[in-house]
Amino acid sequence: MANYRSEYLHTLEERGFLHQLTDAEGLDAALRNQALVAYIGFDCTAPSLHVGSLLQIMLLRHFQKAGHKPIVLIGGGTTLIGDPSGRDESRKLLTPEDISTNTAAIRSIFDGFLEFGDGPSDAVMVNNYDWLGDLDYIGFLRDVGRNFTVNKMLGFESVRRRLEREQPLTFLEFNYMILQAYDFVELYRRLGCTMQMGGSDQWGNIVNGIDLGRRLEAAELFGLTSPLITLADGEKMGKTAAGAVWLNEEALSSYDYWQYWRNVDDRDVGRFLRLFTELDLDEIARLEALEGEEINQAKKVLADEATRLCRGGAAAATAAETARQTFEKGGLDDNLPSITLRRDDLAAGKPLVDLYVEAGLASSKKEARRLIEQGGARIDGALVEAVDQVIVADNFGLGDRLKLSAGRKRHALVKLARS
Repeated sequence: MANYRSEYLHTLEERGFLHQLTDAEGLDAALRNQALVAYIGFDCTAPSLHVGSLLQIMLLRHFQKAGHKPIVLIGGGTTLIGDPSGRDESRKLLTPEDISTNTAAIRSIFDGFLEFGDGPSDAVMVNNYDWLGDLDYIGFLRDVGRNFTVNKMLGFESVRRRLEREQPLTFLEFNYMILQAYDFVELYRRLGCTMQMGGSDQWGNIVNGIDLGRRLEAAELFGLTSPLITLADGEKMGKTAAGAVWLNEEALSSYDYWQYWRNVDDRDVGRFLRLFTELDLDEIARLEALEGEEINQAKKVLADEATRLCRGGAAAATAAETARQTFEKGGLDDNLPSITLRRDDLAAGKPLVDLYVEAGLASSKKEARRLIEQGGARIDGALVEAVDQVIVADNFGLGDRLKLSAGRKRHALVKLARS
């Protein structure tokens, strides 16, 4: 381990956030001697970020807690193009209206992690459409584009991978890396930002921005990346059988969010406690040393703390109690994720596979059928044996509710409206 003297880098190294630094010694000194301004960019391709973005949000949170100023850059401009990083095909292009709606929804996520305001270390949120939307194309090519060589751009991993697999890379996407580099320059000019952070897949884009800032402004800029987080089984973090693990309450219930952390692999518990909670490292060491059934206590702590940061203390407590009622008492807690049907919806019978999809327990009908075929689907604790089973009003018992289960740990209620 490097012996970093700044609070920020010391914290990141201890907890496992560090992957690459452009000038470790220089950045360590700068962080120690002055308050810096740093940013991370988030494209608004959906009305919520998912848990795959959480590591970057925690980077900003630790940055602010160390006395520095974080910038949340919303890519209202770059989302119109689409980041080719980590993809084999072009993203679906969104309309400006879609992007505006997504941006408003995403803002609420950061309110739980950062303090926004006008103070020296208060976070700010900016949108790169503010400067990209009205760019003079000819002027931009002359002043900025001339600093990039196609030879170098073709060597970037995101570009090389697409070309090696003979997947099309549009000229639109090829421009993305130039625009992201220009974002760094604009944030330096507007807000005195001297540092960009991001995931390891953004390393090339970050280095481009540093180089462009040196050429256009003679600026001393820094870059930092975090490692790609994969699960112990090798899968990418943030995906489940039912779909993405969204950070917004509107996209994923707090109960399901809590359950995601409660159900992580035993091998991931210690690492995730360091990355996604703010527990003391000594306490984390104690928790990850637990074995056998006792490791479940560590998982509950992880679920409680991660949910508290993202959704608030009340939501975390409610989710934990719902889980206790459901698993320890076998009850039907009203705080479980639920859908409500009218009797008219059931007049001709409702396919059970449709209910599993609507309740968020399966991402598709195909997934729901597979769940039933493999013996993982239950209704009120009874095994579902027929893939083509339909639900009618007479299936609803006391309280006009059914509990659907996917495996032992994921549940949802189907409620029958009384009128």
